[in-house]
Amino acid sequence: MSAVTHTFEDVKAVILSAHKNNTSKEKVNFYNSWAENYNQDVAVLDYRAPSLAAKCISSNFTGDREAAVVLDVACGTGLVAKQMNTHGFQHFVGIDGSEMMLRFAKDSRLYQDLKQSMLGEDLLPVQWDSFDVVVIVGALSVGQVPAAVIRDLCKATKPGGYVCMTTRSNHDNLEYKAILEQEMKQMEAERLWSCVEVTEVEDWERAVSEQEDGYISGVVYLYKKL
Repeated sequence: MSAVTHTFEDVKAVILSAHKNNTSKEKVNFYNSWAENYNQDVAVLDYRAPSLAAKCISSNFTGDREAAVVLDVACGTGLVAKQMNTHGFQHFVGIDGSEMMLRFAKDSRLYQDLKQSMLGEDLLPVQWDSFDVVVIVGALSVGQVPAAVIRDLCKATKPGGYVCMTTRSNHDNLEYKAILEQEMKQMEAERLWSCVEVTEVEDWERAVSEQEDGYISGVVYLYKKL
């Protein structure tokens, strides 16, 4: 069965329906059902976070990117790995809660390993201090995963490695964003990592809530583990 072509109104309805999913099982079922149309739907949204995160990492990474191992957390269908691959990164381990999303990620043939795990509920199924880059795009937002998961992202990163994170700056996500940034600053105060770059982006993706028009904004954070 092939994916169907959706209009912006179709995609908007799909995303707004996700807000009704409160339990982990409901969220996983939503992403399992969305997986087949996900790439086409986010293209309709003009969703730029994967390319923006990859560009941020590429412009700051000074090591051997052909040898670097990247942990792609909440990897979905593999959009971030695809973008990072265009910048010369070749080794990816992906983690996601949705079995169907992982099937499409596997089809991309970019990942050496894929693991199913629920962020915020399970420990990350990886060894600490083992990745040159850890990236999470899209999942750090209200109703998705708790901001505290960024501590595990840091633990999974090698000393001197990078952690790249994104979140939205639209009205519905402002409270979550404030909690996330407070946690980031607290970890900096604890000398777990240092801030390399924070990039605010106005045209992050097309707005889907009834209260917003045009595009919403977002932000890319890049930290270096100490």
